[in-house]
Amino acid sequence: MLPEDKLSDLRARYHALTDLLCQPEVAGDGARFTACSKERGEIEPVVLAYERYVQIATQIRDDKAALNDPDLRELVLEELPALETQRGALEAEISVLLLPRDPNDARNTVLEIRSGTGGEEAALFASDLFRMYLRYAEQRRFKVEVLSSSPSEHGGMKEIIALVTGDRVYSELRFEGGVHRVQRVPATEAQGRVHTSTATVAVLPEAADVEVHIRDEDLQISIAASGGPGGQGVNTTNSAVQILHKPTGMIVKCQDERSQLKNKARALKVLRSRLLEREQRVQHQAEADERRGMVGSGERAEKIRTYNYPQNRVTDHRIGLTLHRLDAVMEGDLSEMITALKNDHQAALLGETR
Repeated sequence: MLPEDKLSDLRARYHALTDLLCQPEVAGDGARFTACSKERGEIEPVVLAYERYVQIATQIRDDKAALNDPDLRELVLEELPALETQRGALEAEISVLLLPRDPNDARNTVLEIRSGTGGEEAALFASDLFRMYLRYAEQRRFKVEVLSSSPSEHGGMKEIIALVTGDRVYSELRFEGGVHRVQRVPATEAQGRVHTSTATVAVLPEAADVEVHIRDEDLQISIAASGGPGGQGVNTTNSAVQILHKPTGMIVKCQDERSQLKNKARALKVLRSRLLEREQRVQHQAEADERRGMVGSGERAEKIRTYNYPQNRVTDHRIGLTLHRLDAVMEGDLSEMITALKNDHQAALLGETR
């Protein structure tokens, strides 16, 4: 059953906000206009779905009342099944829309990819994963800015950290965090044997400056020559910045820019996101324990997905989904996988609320 009282209150608030936005005193107040527009936009999907639901429920009630009319009975009997189906679909849609939102969903995201077990092959796989997410970001019109990278000797990536910005980026990438496993024949394998390697992915909500206060005395900042393959110009300037956060022992290093100031700003951005993620994890530890088996629990030690190249197969172990089009997935076609993970997460939340 839908919470009719709550939905009626939301509808009333939606129309009140619509009227407010038309008032000159609100339209002329930038901060108030923005706040009202944001609140209206957040509740609009559920209100519009509820209004469609009310319209169909009214039509069903009128049709049932018309069953006693011999002239209308046959027409009503043909119409009712479709209306009942539409009402059921809207009930399900509204139930999902009423689920509590993760406050991080609308945030931009710091994406961290690191090679795991497997040596150079793991570094190559980490590079392939970053390319996969880059292609997906292009499809979704997200912007990707590399904050820091550490290339390997043969073209892979030991580590790459990027900021992904766009509409509800975190809600799209939040389930990608964990251990990713690849099974394939490395280019250096002379006998054609399949090797297994891993890379880790961390998905962190970007932290605003006001949310995470970092005291200057808690930081130890070191400047050094940037490192890179091939003796390029990056080796000739003392621009690499390493920041140690003394209270937590976290270390962040950025060296991609030739400017110390830019590298420091990027390193602080990464550090803030890591500290925010750490603080949220501590605050919600009890809740995380209860949801340990749920998709999106954030357990990075888990193997979440396997990419099997010989069979062109990718499997997400959390939801048991296997797709036999790994080639397309590695080109950024992640929509089916991400949608399935979202749906599974929503189903789990719905189960908790019933």
